[in-house]
Amino acid sequence: MDDIRIGRILRALRRRRRWTQSRLAVRVGLSQQAISLIERGHGSTLAVRTLREVFAALDARWEPVVSWRGGALDRLLDEDHSRLVAAVARSLNGWGWEVAVEVTYASFGERGSIDVLAARASVGAVVSVEVKSELASIEATLRKIDEKDRLVRRFICRDRFGFRPAAIGRVLVLPATDTARRRIRASAPVLDVVLPARGQRVREWLAEPESDLSGIWLLASTNGGGARRDPGTPGRIDGRRSVPPRA
Repeated sequence: MDDIRIGRILRALRRRRRWTQSRLAVRVGLSQQAISLIERGHGSTLAVRTLREVFAALDARWEPVVSWRGGALDRLLDEDHSRLVAAVARSLNGWGWEVAVEVTYASFGERGSIDVLAARASVGAVVSVEVKSELASIEATLRKIDEKDRLVRRFICRDRFGFRPAAIGRVLVLPATDTARRRIRASAPVLDVVLPARGQRVREWLAEPESDLSGIWLLASTNGGGARRDPGTPGRIDGRRSVPPRA
């Protein structure tokens, strides 16, 4: 999004509130000239944090957008995500779960897809896995996790696997990197409450699920050879990807 468009959006949001530039400036602790600068298409001269605070005052979110070689950037990011999804699916399959990936849902305006949904009907367990190659927005991620957890309990597990779950897991999977660990530590006051289980506890539950579990699982998407990718990718059944049983 270019600076001119950012300025037009800010002006439209401000006028919708019927605020003057001066009133908005006071709300965020800036000068009127700074607000005028943004609206005239010179927002890039200000700090990223400042722009976020200005838009937040108008109940909006501003995030910078990076473009690279047309759609190549999306494919690059999706590659990291796909490797993590494949690693999760293989691990769950090894523990005896029935695995489905990219399970879509739609319910009264709530739409989306579950990265990995897995069930063990023999013990009445289901787990919904949110996979993030990078944890950008904690709040948005947790909202989606809560939404998917609620819908899995209500109907998704029954419709997909044919049973009502007795034990439900919700797991956030992140790459096992120093960046992810720092992000978790920085957001510990929230994550420790909402997703308290970690590492070994998550793996133990996935091996022997009982009661409910909410946690974070740091997972390497390589096969131990450093830069090599995991072999294999999920197959596709009835338009949805699934993982074949391990021999």
